[in-house]
Amino acid sequence: MASSVIEIPPRKMARVAGALYLAFIVTFASSTFMQHGPTDLAATGWVSHAGYPLELASALLFLMSAWALYALLRPVNHDLALLFLLLNAAGVAIECVNMQLRFCATFLISGAAGLKGFSPEQLQAIAVLLFRIGGRGDLVEALFYGVWLFPLGYLVIKSGFIPKIIGILLIMDGASLMICLVQMWFFPEYKKLTYPLYPIMLIAETALALWLLIKAVPEQTAEGDSQPAA
Repeated sequence: MASSVIEIPPRKMARVAGALYLAFIVTFASSTFMQHGPTDLAATGWVSHAGYPLELASALLFLMSAWALYALLRPVNHDLALLFLLLNAAGVAIECVNMQLRFCATFLISGAAGLKGFSPEQLQAIAVLLFRIGGRGDLVEALFYGVWLFPLGYLVIKSGFIPKIIGILLIMDGASLMICLVQMWFFPEYKKLTYPLYPIMLIAETALALWLLIKAVPEQTAEGDSQPAA
Protein backbone atom coordinates (compact mmCIF):
# COMPACT_ATOMS: atom_id res chain seq x y z
CA MET A 1 0.00 0.00 0.00
CA ALA A 2 1.52 3.30 -1.10
CA SER A 3 1.95 5.95 1.56
CA SER A 4 1.65 9.65 0.88
CA VAL A 5 4.22 12.11 2.20
CA ILE A 6 2.93 15.47 3.35
CA GLU A 7 5.52 18.23 2.96
CA ILE A 8 5.23 21.64 4.57
CA PRO A 9 5.33 24.40 1.92
CA PRO A 10 8.55 26.48 2.04
CA ARG A 11 6.65 29.68 2.85
CA LYS A 12 4.99 28.08 5.86
CA MET A 13 8.23 26.39 6.94
CA ALA A 14 10.01 29.77 6.84
CA ARG A 15 7.43 31.23 9.20
CA VAL A 16 7.69 28.20 11.48
CA ALA A 17 11.48 28.62 11.58
CA GLY A 18 11.18 32.34 12.27
CA ALA A 19 8.64 31.86 15.05
CA LEU A 20 10.69 29.12 16.73
CA TYR A 21 13.91 31.11 16.47
CA LEU A 22 12.30 34.25 17.88
CA ALA A 23 10.77 32.24 20.74
CA PHE A 24 14.22 30.79 21.44
CA ILE A 25 15.80 34.26 21.56
CA VAL A 26 13.19 35.51 24.02
CA THR A 27 13.34 32.48 26.33
CA PHE A 28 17.14 32.30 26.24
CA ALA A 29 17.50 36.00 27.08
CA SER A 30 14.96 35.66 29.88
CA SER A 31 16.62 32.58 31.38
CA THR A 32 20.05 34.23 31.23
CA PHE A 33 18.69 37.28 33.03
CA MET A 34 16.93 35.20 35.69
CA GLN A 35 19.80 32.88 36.53
CA HIS A 36 22.53 34.03 38.86
CA GLY A 37 26.21 33.72 38.02
CA PRO A 38 28.42 31.01 39.53
CA THR A 39 29.91 33.39 42.10
CA ASP A 40 26.52 34.31 43.52
CA LEU A 41 25.83 30.98 45.20
CA ALA A 42 23.84 32.48 48.03
CA ALA A 43 21.14 33.87 45.75
CA THR A 44 19.07 30.80 44.94
CA GLY A 45 15.53 32.13 45.17
CA TRP A 46 12.58 31.24 42.97
CA VAL A 47 13.77 33.59 40.22
CA SER A 48 17.01 31.65 39.84
CA HIS A 49 15.25 28.28 39.99
CA ALA A 50 12.70 29.40 37.39
CA GLY A 51 15.56 30.22 35.05
CA TYR A 52 16.54 26.56 34.69
CA PRO A 53 13.29 25.21 33.17
CA LEU A 54 13.21 28.34 31.02
CA GLU A 55 16.71 27.56 29.76
CA LEU A 56 15.60 23.98 29.09
CA ALA A 57 12.67 25.31 27.06
CA SER A 58 15.01 27.62 25.14
CA ALA A 59 17.31 24.68 24.32
CA LEU A 60 14.35 22.72 22.96
CA LEU A 61 13.20 25.71 20.91
CA PHE A 62 16.73 26.17 19.56
CA LEU A 63 16.88 22.56 18.39
CA MET A 64 13.43 22.81 16.81
CA SER A 65 14.37 26.04 15.04
CA ALA A 66 17.51 24.34 13.69
CA TRP A 67 15.34 21.52 12.36
CA ALA A 68 13.02 24.03 10.66
CA LEU A 69 16.00 25.84 9.14
CA TYR A 70 17.35 22.49 7.95
CA ALA A 71 14.04 21.69 6.25
CA LEU A 72 14.00 25.14 4.66
CA LEU A 73 17.63 25.27 3.48
CA ARG A 74 18.36 21.67 2.54
CA PRO A 75 17.35 22.29 -1.11
CA VAL A 76 20.27 24.76 -1.26
CA ASN A 77 22.81 22.18 -0.04
CA HIS A 78 21.64 19.09 1.82
CA ASP A 79 25.05 18.17 3.25
CA LEU A 80 25.74 21.60 4.75
CA ALA A 81 22.19 21.83 6.10
CA LEU A 82 22.64 18.45 7.80
CA LEU A 83 26.00 19.63 9.16
CA PHE A 84 24.58 22.71 10.91
CA LEU A 85 21.69 20.65 12.29
CA LEU A 86 24.10 18.11 13.82
CA LEU A 87 26.33 20.85 15.24
CA ASN A 88 23.29 22.51 16.79
CA ALA A 89 22.07 19.22 18.27
CA ALA A 90 25.48 18.55 19.81
CA GLY A 91 25.56 22.04 21.34
CA VAL A 92 22.07 21.62 22.78
CA ALA A 93 23.02 18.27 24.35
CA ILE A 94 26.11 19.78 25.99
CA GLU A 95 24.11 22.80 27.18
CA CYS A 96 21.56 20.52 28.87
CA VAL A 97 24.35 18.66 30.72
CA ASN A 98 25.90 21.96 31.86
CA MET A 99 22.51 23.24 32.96
CA GLN A 100 21.94 20.09 35.02
CA LEU A 101 25.28 20.57 36.76
CA ARG A 102 24.40 24.15 37.69
CA PHE A 103 20.95 23.11 38.87
CA CYS A 104 22.47 20.39 41.05
CA ALA A 105 24.78 23.01 42.55
CA THR A 106 21.85 25.23 43.54
CA PHE A 107 20.06 22.18 44.96
CA LEU A 108 23.05 21.36 47.15
CA ILE A 109 22.95 24.75 48.86
CA SER A 110 19.15 24.91 49.08
CA GLY A 111 19.01 23.25 52.49
CA ALA A 112 16.93 20.27 51.32
CA ALA A 113 16.14 17.67 53.99
CA GLY A 114 18.01 14.89 52.19
CA LEU A 115 21.31 16.75 52.51
CA LYS A 116 21.51 16.92 56.31
CA GLY A 117 24.38 14.39 56.35
CA PHE A 118 26.73 16.98 54.86
CA SER A 119 28.12 20.06 56.52
CA PRO A 120 27.37 23.47 54.97
CA GLU A 121 31.05 23.81 54.08
CA GLN A 122 31.03 20.48 52.22
CA LEU A 123 27.88 21.39 50.30
CA GLN A 124 29.32 24.79 49.41
CA ALA A 125 32.56 23.25 48.15
CA ILE A 126 30.73 20.67 46.00
CA ALA A 127 28.40 23.38 44.64
CA VAL A 128 31.35 25.56 43.65
CA LEU A 129 32.96 22.57 41.93
CA LEU A 130 29.79 21.80 39.97
CA PHE A 131 29.45 25.41 38.90
CA ARG A 132 33.04 25.46 37.70
CA ILE A 133 32.64 22.19 35.78
CA GLY A 134 29.49 23.62 34.18
CA GLY A 135 31.40 26.77 33.32
CA ARG A 136 34.11 24.79 31.54
CA GLY A 137 31.39 22.85 29.76
CA ASP A 138 30.01 26.14 28.49
CA LEU A 139 33.24 26.58 26.54
CA VAL A 140 32.67 23.26 24.76
CA GLU A 141 29.07 24.27 24.11
CA ALA A 142 30.25 27.59 22.64
CA LEU A 143 32.43 25.73 20.13
CA PHE A 144 29.45 23.94 18.57
CA TYR A 145 27.20 27.00 18.79
CA GLY A 146 29.84 29.05 17.03
CA VAL A 147 30.72 26.61 14.25
CA TRP A 148 27.08 25.90 13.32
CA LEU A 149 26.67 29.53 12.26
CA PHE A 150 29.22 29.19 9.43
CA PRO A 151 27.31 26.65 7.28
CA LEU A 152 24.03 28.34 8.26
CA GLY A 153 25.31 31.75 7.17
CA TYR A 154 26.71 30.33 3.93
CA LEU A 155 23.40 28.69 3.03
CA VAL A 156 21.51 31.90 3.85
CA ILE A 157 23.81 33.76 1.43
CA LYS A 158 23.30 31.12 -1.28
CA SER A 159 19.56 30.69 -0.71
CA GLY A 160 18.45 33.58 -2.91
CA PHE A 161 15.36 34.23 -0.77
CA ILE A 162 17.00 35.65 2.38
CA PRO A 163 19.07 38.85 2.22
CA LYS A 164 22.76 38.09 1.88
CA ILE A 165 23.61 40.61 4.58
CA ILE A 166 21.89 38.36 7.13
CA GLY A 167 24.10 35.46 6.09
CA ILE A 168 27.19 37.65 6.38
CA LEU A 169 26.10 38.76 9.85
CA LEU A 170 25.58 35.14 10.88
CA ILE A 171 29.12 34.27 9.80
CA MET A 172 30.39 37.31 11.71
CA ASP A 173 28.38 36.06 14.68
CA GLY A 174 30.13 32.69 14.45
CA ALA A 175 33.55 34.33 14.16
CA SER A 176 32.80 36.54 17.18
CA LEU A 177 31.77 33.50 19.20
CA MET A 178 35.05 31.79 18.27
CA ILE A 179 36.94 34.88 19.47
CA CYS A 180 34.89 34.74 22.66
CA LEU A 181 35.80 31.08 23.12
CA VAL A 182 39.52 31.78 22.72
CA GLN A 183 39.29 34.74 25.08
CA MET A 184 37.45 32.79 27.81
CA TRP A 185 39.85 29.86 27.53
CA PHE A 186 43.24 31.57 27.23
CA PHE A 187 42.70 35.22 28.24
CA PRO A 188 39.87 35.30 30.81
CA GLU A 189 40.97 38.72 32.06
CA TYR A 190 40.55 40.42 28.63
CA LYS A 191 36.76 40.49 28.47
CA LYS A 192 36.74 43.50 26.14
CA LEU A 193 37.65 41.12 23.32
CA THR A 194 34.16 39.64 23.50
CA TYR A 195 32.15 42.87 23.63
CA PRO A 196 31.44 42.96 19.84
CA LEU A 197 29.84 39.50 20.12
CA TYR A 198 26.64 40.63 21.80
CA PRO A 199 25.40 43.30 19.36
CA ILE A 200 26.38 41.16 16.36
CA MET A 201 24.59 38.14 17.84
CA LEU A 202 21.47 40.17 18.63
CA ILE A 203 21.31 41.81 15.20
CA ALA A 204 22.16 38.71 13.13
CA GLU A 205 19.91 36.15 14.81
CA THR A 206 16.99 38.50 15.47
CA ALA A 207 17.15 39.70 11.86
CA LEU A 208 17.02 36.11 10.59
CA ALA A 209 14.07 35.26 12.85
CA LEU A 210 12.08 38.38 11.96
CA TRP A 211 12.77 38.09 8.23
CA LEU A 212 11.57 34.50 8.10
CA LEU A 213 8.56 35.24 10.29
CA ILE A 214 7.42 38.40 8.50
CA LYS A 215 8.74 38.14 4.95
CA ALA A 216 8.95 34.34 4.73
CA VAL A 217 10.01 33.23 1.23
CA PRO A 218 8.55 34.00 -2.20
CA GLU A 219 5.75 31.71 -3.31
CA GLN A 220 7.72 30.77 -6.43
CA THR A 221 10.53 29.34 -4.28
CA ALA A 222 8.64 26.06 -4.27
CA GLU A 223 9.03 25.92 -8.05
CA GLY A 224 12.75 26.80 -7.76
CA ASP A 225 12.69 30.08 -9.69
CA SER A 226 12.80 32.64 -6.89
CA GLN A 227 14.95 35.70 -7.26
CA PRO A 228 17.65 36.62 -4.78
CA ALA A 229 16.50 38.88 -1.97
CA ALA A 230 17.68 42.46 -2.02
